[in-house]
Amino acid sequence: MTMNAPKRTIVSVDAMGGDLGPAAVVAGLALSADKNPEIGFILHGNKTELEQLVARHKDLADVCEIRHADEVVTMDDKPSQVMRNGQKTSMWSAIDAVRDGDAEVVVSCGNTGALMLLSMVRLRKLPGVNRPAIACLWPSRNPSGFNVMLDVGADVRADEDDLLQYAMMGASYARNGLGITRPRVGLLNVGTEEHKGRNELKAAHELIANAAEGAQIDFVGFIEGVDLPSDQVDVIVTDGFTGNIALKTGEGTAKLISGLLREAFGATILSKIAALLAMGPLKRMSQRVDPSRNNGGVFLGLNGTVVKSHGSADATGISAAVRLAFQLAKGGFNQKLAARVASGDASRQDVATESRQGEQQE
Repeated sequence: MTMNAPKRTIVSVDAMGGDLGPAAVVAGLALSADKNPEIGFILHGNKTELEQLVARHKDLADVCEIRHADEVVTMDDKPSQVMRNGQKTSMWSAIDAVRDGDAEVVVSCGNTGALMLLSMVRLRKLPGVNRPAIACLWPSRNPSGFNVMLDVGADVRADEDDLLQYAMMGASYARNGLGITRPRVGLLNVGTEEHKGRNELKAAHELIANAAEGAQIDFVGFIEGVDLPSDQVDVIVTDGFTGNIALKTGEGTAKLISGLLREAFGATILSKIAALLAMGPLKRMSQRVDPSRNNGGVFLGLNGTVVKSHGSADATGISAAVRLAFQLAKGGFNQKLAARVASGDASRQDVATESRQGEQQE
């Protein structure tokens, strides 16, 4: 980077882990650099290959530092193996750039399990966080166009304290990522009645309700699967098992509908004419739910922000993930998140103290 360059928000990028290879990653960074003069990159991977790719984009070289890494984490690698033997990989190097304070946020298209494990070990969890979570943006009818849902796969288990932390972290993400001043938080369950669901869900309901006012959130209580894309909630809280199944089901349903529409509009001459007439609305709908335009799951609860891009992301998708990473880093998201987790933990302790006092009085 040039010495006289303006102060930039630095994004550390694992260039080698995506399905489409480093060419797509570098092209995405070039799109981001072209739109945002305040951004800079540390790019990790095969230096010779990356230098050739960066050279194709004349403005990228001035805002991009390349750090060589000999090895790559593949999608088939087991997280435990990467933890033991992955010190020379581009993913490890990218995370350590944030750990060492050289960058403010990590972006990777690589192996999700390995990325989470390395991030937890190298960056460590925030004080008070038991289980980090992955948050995603779910297309909805809200003015922002999205709801935040977490956890969608970081950990299949979650007790009431974890769900309370997810609520606090999700609310902080909604504020900083979507600009929602007072997020509405819902707890995903099999019904909206308070007597339904597992014991930990009922306990989490009480904890979140008691913490809501102090955390400046509106707790709407239990919600059902039908509410995921609705305008009744901004943050959806659930465990990683349920959240990941919901996420994959939603993605599969979107692909099914897209395929059925193509078949229907291509069936006859009249339907092809109808498709031409409906091209504008269909394009707008496709953009609204296109994963490449809404790309980036955020790892919450760590001493550093990590954005996980889709493994199959193209240049547009990479640019979207980088835009999200920049926005969170620029707004000091992780510092605000730490404060929000601390406030939720204090609220939980207050509830526990009040409960013990009540038992003693009885």
